Amino acid sequence: MKVLLLGATGLLGHNVLQRLLAEGHRVVVLVRRRRSLRIPVTGFEVLESPSFDNDALLRAAEGCEAVVNCAGVTDMSLLHLEDYLGVNRDLCVRVIAAMKHHGIRRLVHVSTVNTIGHGTESHPADESQPMRPPFADSFYARSKRLGEEAVQEGMRDYPGLEAVIINPGYMLGAYDVKPSSGRMLLAAYRKPLMFAPRGGKAFVHVADVAQAAVNALERGVPGNRYIVVNSQACMSIKELYRLQAAVCGYRQRVVTAPDWLLLAAGRVGDLLRLMGMKTQVSTCNIRQLLVREYYDNHHGLCDLGFPETPIADAIRDFHSWKNKQTEI
Repeated sequence: MKVLLLGATGLLGHNVLQRLLAEGHRVVVLVRRRRSLRIPVTGFEVLESPSFDNDALLRAAEGCEAVVNCAGVTDMSLLHLEDYLGVNRDLCVRVIAAMKHHGIRRLVHVSTVNTIGHGTESHPADESQPMRPPFADSFYARSKRLGEEAVQEGMRDYPGLEAVIINPGYMLGAYDVKPSSGRMLLAAYRKPLMFAPRGGKAFVHVADVAQAAVNALERGVPGNRYIVVNSQACMSIKELYRLQAAVCGYRQRVVTAPDWLLLAAGRVGDLLRLMGMKTQVSTCNIRQLLVREYYDNHHGLCDLGFPETPIADAIRDFHSWKNKQTEI
């Protein structure tokens, strides 16, 4: 089918674009800057719009049969909820309006697993679990949840809309342009001594999320949310760092940092943020690093059939792509 892809210049977007093309879909991407694409512009159509306005969305959506929305503001240093809403919530509303105008029915919207309450090792959370602290206090996670609500409201206002929501875990892999989530890997890379918080994440290879999003075009049940994580990779950050050292072939000692020290740093960050200084260090962000996240991906595996690539491969792919970019 002909698919409009939004967010093509990000970590997930690059991977979704390649997966769509590999499976024979015709693709239109709408980007603010063409040069932000890190793959050769061949085999798909690129429309450029610095403002990403409604007219540009209407032009891009014309003739399409589906939309995949990977766009998102993920910068954890932003100071206000409103800084996230323009993309994470309001773009959803505008995309659905463009779809309704052209009679497009199928939407795959990518959110985050942190709009779902994290479970425990013995009772991992499924899609029915409500959002809970500390993520319920995060401007990013709250804005993504508001985006989901905008999609759900869109289904009520536009009865023909068949929307599927993807809730991925912490993605690692190639094409991490900024980098975004790869910063966690770079923070510890080849350091002989590394301090890590006691918490952990539900990690997933970004290529698996891309496959889930593409499969959702035809296999996703409208109205459903799907957790997309690797069930074998709900690991601590300390375990991730040790795995990276093993994959990349260096020795490293990883020590668990005391909670009180991290929270003290978070309070300093809070003061800086009150003064208008952007920093990712805040009490809210630190608290997210002190919890372990466990999610049940059974629903997504059954309906979307995505693979569970080992996280060692995700680490390897991240560094391999990054090294190639450095050489270029």
